[in-house]
Amino acid sequence: MAKTSICFPFLVFFTLISLTPPTTAESQQSPTYLGFVRNATEFPSEDYYDYVIVGGGTAGCPLAATLSQSHRVLLLERGSVPHGNPNLMTQEGFLHALTENDDFHSPAQSFTSEDGVPNARGRVLGGSSAINAGFYSRADQNFYARSGINWDLRIVNRSYEWVEKAIVFRPELKNWQSAVRDGLLEAGVDPYNGYSLDHLEGTKIGGSTFDLSGRRHSAADLLSYAKASNIQVAVYANVERVLLASAGSYYSGWRQSAIGVVYRDEIGGYHHAMVREKGEVVLSAGAIGSPQLLLLSGIGPRPYLSSWGIPVAHHLPNVGQFLYDNPRNGISIVPPVPLDHSLIQVVGITGSGAYLEAASNVVPFASLQRSVFIRASASPVYLTVATLMEKIIGPQSVGSLRLASTDVRVNPIVRFNYFSNPGDLERCVNGTRKIGDVLRSRSMEDFRFRQWYGGRDFRYVGPALPIDQSNDVLMGEFCRRTVSTIWHYHGGCLVGRVVDRNLRVMGIDSLRVVDGSVFTISPGTNPQATVLMLGRYFGMKMLRERTKHG
Repeated sequence: MAKTSICFPFLVFFTLISLTPPTTAESQQSPTYLGFVRNATEFPSEDYYDYVIVGGGTAGCPLAATLSQSHRVLLLERGSVPHGNPNLMTQEGFLHALTENDDFHSPAQSFTSEDGVPNARGRVLGGSSAINAGFYSRADQNFYARSGINWDLRIVNRSYEWVEKAIVFRPELKNWQSAVRDGLLEAGVDPYNGYSLDHLEGTKIGGSTFDLSGRRHSAADLLSYAKASNIQVAVYANVERVLLASAGSYYSGWRQSAIGVVYRDEIGGYHHAMVREKGEVVLSAGAIGSPQLLLLSGIGPRPYLSSWGIPVAHHLPNVGQFLYDNPRNGISIVPPVPLDHSLIQVVGITGSGAYLEAASNVVPFASLQRSVFIRASASPVYLTVATLMEKIIGPQSVGSLRLASTDVRVNPIVRFNYFSNPGDLERCVNGTRKIGDVLRSRSMEDFRFRQWYGGRDFRYVGPALPIDQSNDVLMGEFCRRTVSTIWHYHGGCLVGRVVDRNLRVMGIDSLRVVDGSVFTISPGTNPQATVLMLGRYFGMKMLRERTKHG
């Protein structure tokens, strides 16, 4: 049976543009942390702190809030505040916020990898937690044993709970999410685990950082935990490099030490944020920003830095190497019944190397009135697109990052080398086959159109799955042809290669990296929960270290 497919590739989930601006009153409420957030232009040309944190994102905000309990902290964010931007603050505005592009001011900085896959990274207080789909689920247990970090699991759990108390909610399932949940169970993705924040094989409802009114909560909300007298947050602050100085003696040897950073405000003014004795500079700029900033600071492969004319402060050959991204594949359909708007709420965690998730979006799109399935009308036409996708466990395919410019505002060049490891392709084939199983379930019957010959079938937006899903070659070709990102990239400053088990940069004193760039493996279905926990965890760890050593 031939499948009906409507070729509108720009309508695939996460690249749609919602034309309905959200207007909820809750999105206009002023968060308490705004009391200590200022434009970088208002900061002095030089000042001293106990900790300077670069990147007010998913890890940087909880880290800064924690350290501020006992020490003077400066948090530097290159973007703006999320408050006042309704597209950021509600589910309905998610796709518009993710795709708007305003040079150096949009909250999501877009880039396309050398693989040809469009991507985006957060450029706003809260980082990527302020532009994502809101799904929250803790890391799988293997992550802690294999990540190379020194974990105390009791503190890990307390750190998760600290985050969850503030910004995590149980979502209310609507029609598409409920159907996908039932379809996953019919397809054998069991047991049913109900609502859980833990990583459990089977089908479950995860947490969400959108509350029941649809209002977004992000890492920025965790700044409300901060001690206001000890913290300052500068927005529109582009950190250009880490400042280093030699320390030691003839007898003990000389080592480089981070003494601060230099950053520029939005009108071009330079500022120096210096650290006091026993203080530290912490990079929390993410898997793209942290390795980029190390390279611009002269920390990286000596020959490569020399080719850019960057003075070499410390030869560290693996900066920017071992970069990973979880490939996403799936299908999108136009259903014959109205669907509520939903972002990711249900996940199927399979035993064959893939996670399955879903979303649905209601989009006004008048130009489709002339299509075969919408009758022409003078009134606005609303198109519902439902998506079912899979993300592989892993990945094992290794990518890398290199500079495109010495201007820190310009995205570096990244290549993820999707499916270069055959194991990743095998897992994708398993995941897309499971999508086929879900589509054949009874739960999906209501989303098929009745055909003129009496049968029922789906109306696809973009490519459909191959008809012969038992054919490994066809399924592999589908995976390669339809690959996209789910924004779960990590690596570039790996534990054991760039940082040690306590996330200190090797060979440099008073400099750490605390974000997803240190992860050697993917932490589960979605890294958001783990990165939020990481910021809180290492904040507590650094406070204990400071107390222990005076």
